[in-house]
Amino acid sequence: MELDANLFIAYASIVTMACVPIYIGSYLSTHQKEIESMSTEDAMKFPLVGSAVLFGLYLAFKFFSKEYINLLLTGYFLFFGLLAVAGTLKHVVQLVIKDNAILIKKEFVPFWNKSKPINIELDRADLVSGTMATVVAIWYATTKHWVANNILGLSFSIQGISLLSLGSYKIGSILLGGLFFYDIFWVFGTDVMVTVAKSFDAPIKLLFPKNLFADVLQFSMLGLGDIVIPGVFIALLLRFDRSRGNKMPIYFTVTYIAYILGLLLTLFVMHHFRAAQPALLYLVPACVGSSFGLATVRNEIKQLLDYTEESPILVKEKEEEAKSEKKE
Repeated sequence: MELDANLFIAYASIVTMACVPIYIGSYLSTHQKEIESMSTEDAMKFPLVGSAVLFGLYLAFKFFSKEYINLLLTGYFLFFGLLAVAGTLKHVVQLVIKDNAILIKKEFVPFWNKSKPINIELDRADLVSGTMATVVAIWYATTKHWVANNILGLSFSIQGISLLSLGSYKIGSILLGGLFFYDIFWVFGTDVMVTVAKSFDAPIKLLFPKNLFADVLQFSMLGLGDIVIPGVFIALLLRFDRSRGNKMPIYFTVTYIAYILGLLLTLFVMHHFRAAQPALLYLVPACVGSSFGLATVRNEIKQLLDYTEESPILVKEKEEEAKSEKKE
């Protein structure tokens, strides 16, 4: 297949849609007061848990009706997609609404954990962004239009990158290293990943038509995991830059550019060989290699490896919990 103008636009759009949420999500993460951190054990287990979920979906699509499975999964992702779109749009709406008065302020005590009440606070920006998100969700549910799919996918990516933390550079490297082999095995070793990706009709991938004017649209696609997983790693490096007081976010910039080059290489190989590629095969070496290489050049390997976003008290509490679980 030749790289004509229509296909070039499709590839360029995929790359742009992958890069934008990483940039936005990374900077939003620097303003988050509380970010959910991952432990070393979680990072090691993640590829195994991901493999179990992936293979479970593969079996489900093999032996059950795709229509009913996708209906169930669409409902699940639409609910969280609505929250993601609302959370993303709120940042824009707040710039427009001058008097962002609080409309509802209540305390909710969940039945599953009565010792930790949840404070619910809704303002005018929440109302406006929530309404807009509901329109997007209904649009997707009724039409499955690729634009609505991308709005949900981009919002998922931005929120995921801004709210998740790998905890430390070491944990991030362990996670990406495990997923490097995970992606290679499930794409090259079996037909599982490709089968699930083609069967899974939910907003977990970004789409762009190979030819916008074709009677029947065929799409270039990129899974959200290939954005969010490297994205949280790149966001971590931005926060590392901030912690070092770097006027220019050097680690973030270099790794971000490396991600873009890795993604371009993925598309080039995919186009050349006309076969699905495990994107993390190219993205993981690009992100980890560029950041570690920069630390080597700047003589900052120890600072990078020692960087952590967890307080010493929290680390000690997790270690004690892990020890008590092993004894049980």
